[in-house]
Amino acid sequence: MQFRYVVTGVAVALALAGCQRTSYSPYSNLPGPAPLQAQPVPSVQSGSLDAPAGAGDPSQFPAAPTGNTAVASLPPGGAAAGAAPPATALDVTKETMVGNWRVSSAGATCDMFLTLTNLGSGSRGGTRGCVGELTTMGSWEVSGKTVLFKSRAGDVIARVYKSADTRYDGTTQSGQPVSLSR
Repeated sequence: MQFRYVVTGVAVALALAGCQRTSYSPYSNLPGPAPLQAQPVPSVQSGSLDAPAGAGDPSQFPAAPTGNTAVASLPPGGAAAGAAPPATALDVTKETMVGNWRVSSAGATCDMFLTLTNLGSGSRGGTRGCVGELTTMGSWEVSGKTVLFKSRAGDVIARVYKSADTRYDGTTQSGQPVSLSR
């Protein structure tokens, strides 16, 4: 019985010994490419640009600002974005918003799809079969207890807040009521 194991072991060893790789390549005798030579790099120059053509015409360009220039700060989403949700609004997380929603707005219903795929400062989203401002939706983001829907240009087109487990209510930028439900 042990003789059988010895013979089998020797046969396996001989078979594996024949598995050495010996391949032939017709390109093995060719020399490799020559190394590249370093090239000189020109020095960097600096200087002032010439005035643009037509710069002498004052109506062509606005006057440069002088002194301290104050910059106004707008709330996220634009000037009308300050609408706060009601005190009864529930907490919102991005993860609970992801998926398909049924939207009611302007007397019509349509579908809204929200993903976690990054797009600008928010996440990618879109609508199908909607009317009005919601047809331009391209992204969305959560800001506190408010969900902002934005156009492809990045402008806020609607705001909603969580009013129940699977329901959100709010308004479009033009003041139309909008609600989402599952």
